[in-house]
Amino acid sequence: MTGTDVQKEAEDSGPSGYAAARLRLLTEEARSGPPRRAALAELTDDWLTGLFAAGAGGLRGASLVAVGGYGRGELSPRSDLDLLLLHDGSDTKAVAALADRLWYPVWDLGLDLDHSVRTPAEARKTAGEDLKVQLGLLDARHIAGDLGLTASLRTAVLADWRNQAPKRLPELQELCAERAERQGELQYLLEPDLKEARGGLRDATALRAVAASWLADAPREGLADARRRLLDVRDALHLATGRATDRLALQEQDQVAAELGLLDADTLLRQVYEAARLVSYASDVTWREVGRVLRSRAVRPRLRAMLGGGKPATERSPLAEGVVEQDGEVVLARAARPERDPVLPLRAAAAAAQAGLPLSLHAVRRLAATVRPLPTPWPAEAREQLVTLLGSGRPTIEVWEALEAEGLITRLLPDWERVRCRPQRNAVHLWTVDRHLIETAVRASEFTRRVSRPDLLLVAALLHDIGKGWPGDHSVAGEIIAKDVAARIGFDRHDVAVVATLVRHHLLLIDTATRRDLEDPATVRSVAEAVGSQGTLELLHALTEADALATGPAAWSSWRGSLVADLVKRASAVLAGDVPDDPEEAAPTAEQERLALEAAATGSPVLALRAQTEPPAGQEPSGDPEPLGVELLIAVPDQPGVLPAVAGVLAMHRLTVRTAELRSLHLPDGVDGSVLLLDWRVAAEYGSLPQAARLRSDLVRALDGSLDIAGRLAERDAAYPRRRGVIAPAARVSVHPAASRLATVIEVRSQDAPGLLFRIGRALEDASVRVRSAHVSTLGANAVDAFYVTGRQGEPLPGDEAASVARKLEETLQG
Repeated sequence: MTGTDVQKEAEDSGPSGYAAARLRLLTEEARSGPPRRAALAELTDDWLTGLFAAGAGGLRGASLVAVGGYGRGELSPRSDLDLLLLHDGSDTKAVAALADRLWYPVWDLGLDLDHSVRTPAEARKTAGEDLKVQLGLLDARHIAGDLGLTASLRTAVLADWRNQAPKRLPELQELCAERAERQGELQYLLEPDLKEARGGLRDATALRAVAASWLADAPREGLADARRRLLDVRDALHLATGRATDRLALQEQDQVAAELGLLDADTLLRQVYEAARLVSYASDVTWREVGRVLRSRAVRPRLRAMLGGGKPATERSPLAEGVVEQDGEVVLARAARPERDPVLPLRAAAAAAQAGLPLSLHAVRRLAATVRPLPTPWPAEAREQLVTLLGSGRPTIEVWEALEAEGLITRLLPDWERVRCRPQRNAVHLWTVDRHLIETAVRASEFTRRVSRPDLLLVAALLHDIGKGWPGDHSVAGEIIAKDVAARIGFDRHDVAVVATLVRHHLLLIDTATRRDLEDPATVRSVAEAVGSQGTLELLHALTEADALATGPAAWSSWRGSLVADLVKRASAVLAGDVPDDPEEAAPTAEQERLALEAAATGSPVLALRAQTEPPAGQEPSGDPEPLGVELLIAVPDQPGVLPAVAGVLAMHRLTVRTAELRSLHLPDGVDGSVLLLDWRVAAEYGSLPQAARLRSDLVRALDGSLDIAGRLAERDAAYPRRRGVIAPAARVSVHPAASRLATVIEVRSQDAPGLLFRIGRALEDASVRVRSAHVSTLGANAVDAFYVTGRQGEPLPGDEAASVARKLEETLQG
């Protein structure tokens, strides 16, 4: 048959009628979205059915099958037609003629066509060799011809897919990962590919394939709506451009938004990002479940053989109060009661991020459904857990996204809603506003050793662009929001003011350093006046670098860094009016004096455990009636090894030290000896606190050398191997020679860990220095500790000796 004959046959089958009906359908304003896609598929089915009937004649054993998107009945205006001409192989010549009668009319109308002609055996063989072909066949739908032939192929293809799933699903996951690497993440791109980018239509189709395998299933809530929204945007893009494109280019976004009846291009992008975020999260959860199932299948036969056929018990390792690890995920403990524990979401999130593990979907959904709102202001533990989560580095992102997917973030921080999925139309920015804020916190976690208040740095990083959801200067709006948020999460007035200052001036250093004359004293003085203190300047310096690094590679360079560092140095000199001196020694309370006198009289340690609801002397009430742990008071006759002994005993009993003060007490006249007073705030990692009598008994043994603390802690570490978790910045130990006239101040900034204070105390003892006083604080996952040390005769250490002690201590902590 000639090309002219084929064209005549096509005209007899009504291509012009189909083309006119198709045009009318696509220009109807009343019909759009799923109804229009389904109607277009139905119209195309009818046309192809007519072509098939006209061309098949008396041919038996052949059918026309729609696959891929057309098979799902989802035809966008410029979608190609994925068609399979299936035949039983009995009359290949007639099948070839039928194929000509089908394909040429499609081409003559200018429609894109992806076609193949195969027997069922050939189709299955090709699917086994080509994953993309197999995925298309999973959506096979009969159009015309032998229905039994189509049905048998569909049944066989689904059976093959389920039988081969353990092999094909990892291949599909790798395909998705490679595509994401090439195309980027749809939820952040200014010109995204709606189909190929991560979180796009290809990933939504992959989730359908996983569900068809019966091995795992995606979280379905909202997924169909997200997929529909992406398809609607693609339809509008096809109509606006007149082309079969999936890339949402900047110059077309306003027109696409208008086609969809949306306010503007930003509203369009935000809807696209929200849909993509949901698909991406569903993909993460689904692929995690696929991995778990496949690992379980691989291990189960071996375990059954070892256990004589019995069902192995699921291993659950405690991570925090009410939180355990199971099957590589963080889940709630069986005894957890979210409805009674409003801090549990943050505690679970912090534990997951610190362990480098994902939060299970079931756990997050249970928390979202049952947990009570936090009181205002937040209890101290909630604030600490938020800081720990923010300071956990790269794992923070996945955990944060899990909380956000179930609406927990906006319940904790209502102001987050205005920045969620908000695009940034600036080529320098890689991320949406909300992801940029989390990225900044991740970057700031690398600088926690540079600042004395890492908690304020991390919270300011989270909030520095929060004002971008409001009209006007985002720094000015952000300052107001930051004040409210910082107060709500429980910081005192001074800390609230610092956070607000950091947010208000987060662009001050980079703008001044790159646009002003640093040799002009007025320039430096204006920066010093705006910042107000050296502590805030230190924080602002770290925030500036974290913000720039989280923006994108074009926002930071060694040149910019050197300019900012120079400005900070100059501003610091202006602010350095007062030299810090020794902390004033507060008069002991009646209880402290009673414990000290008892310790002096008995020659042994005396301790008391009690909840604290009042702020320590000299501090303003924070409005937080709930203590961060309990107060532990210990009085010990002055002797070597007190600090490592106490810290070691607490570590043995799994007590976390939140704050600690160590100082020597002057006893009343007539009382011989000297007593060390330790006033510490401690909290149980999980479970309840030990009895005071047991703590005292172990402390007595630790001081007399009969309790091998180091050995006990080593045994416990060996029994519970360290998880992969967060790779924290290295510990930093520095000497501050001008901070005290009577002692040498050694400051330690490190990742908090069980036994950390024990290791520090033992290292200082080994260095033959005396700890005159200590000031220990745990801020989230960071420890910031200052030790006032002297030689054995009570004098400050010479400079070279102090440097040597600091160097050895740093080596100990990094070993």
